[in-house]
Amino acid sequence: SVFMPYCLRKQEDGRYVILNREYKPVGFFTNEYVKYEEHPVAVHLEGISPATAAKLSWNGSKDTNSIFLYNDGCIPTDGAENMKKYIAKLQILAILKITRNRDGKI
Repeated sequence: SVFMPYCLRKQEDGRYVILNREYKPVGFFTNEYVKYEEHPVAVHLEGISPATAAKLSWNGSKDTNSIFLYNDGCIPTDGAENMKKYIAKLQILAILKITRNRDGKI
């Protein structure tokens, strides 16, 4: 629930924050409120189109603002088929180019 992506949330500047199941940036293990802008956690993900969002979304949603990789009905650790579907989504994420800034610099 801490180290694996659960959802991608688009920020006002177009960058994404990849959140864990606790709605914190991946790797954050805290109950405290996290202000994303205070941490270097937002990135530009090249290639997030409605079609890509649909491939990533557990329910095929084309919404590029909030992309949920799974929900309570298809938790990856609840079975081999759910994990297979989740890993396929991670494969899509893994090939997307990321940058921290619009100018392509990391």
